[in-house]
Amino acid sequence: MKPKHQRLVLVLLALGAILGASALAMSALRDQAAFFYAPGDVKGKPLPLDRHVRLGGMVEKGSIRRAADGVSIRFAVTDGQAVVPVAFRGVTPDLFKEGSGVVAEGRFQPDGSFVADNILAKHDERYMPPQAAGNMHETKTLAK
Repeated sequence: MKPKHQRLVLVLLALGAILGASALAMSALRDQAAFFYAPGDVKGKPLPLDRHVRLGGMVEKGSIRRAADGVSIRFAVTDGQAVVPVAFRGVTPDLFKEGSGVVAEGRFQPDGSFVADNILAKHDERYMPPQAAGNMHETKTLAK
């Protein structure tokens, strides 16, 4: 076999390996992809009941209801166009509160509600952790 043909075979094998690895990675990630919806996106449309999705919006004021067990919570997510009731069992993030942004990961139910298995609280660009807020203007020197 000529060297030119050997290089062509190696290039084709490398290309095939890259395409195979890409196809394998995409098929593995397809099941892990979570689609993002706002409450207005699902209003009056068929709900995606068969897949894990993310629901994002603002926690409606006055909607947080904590159960007596201390870990179950019900609240409503709104985007100004529609409201979706959400049920969650677990520990909520520190930033989770009424009127703040939230992303809930879970599944829609046939009745239009949402059951979350993870809650992510969103903050604005001016957010500062409480631990850092007090030390912001404190200057220290190494000189004695």
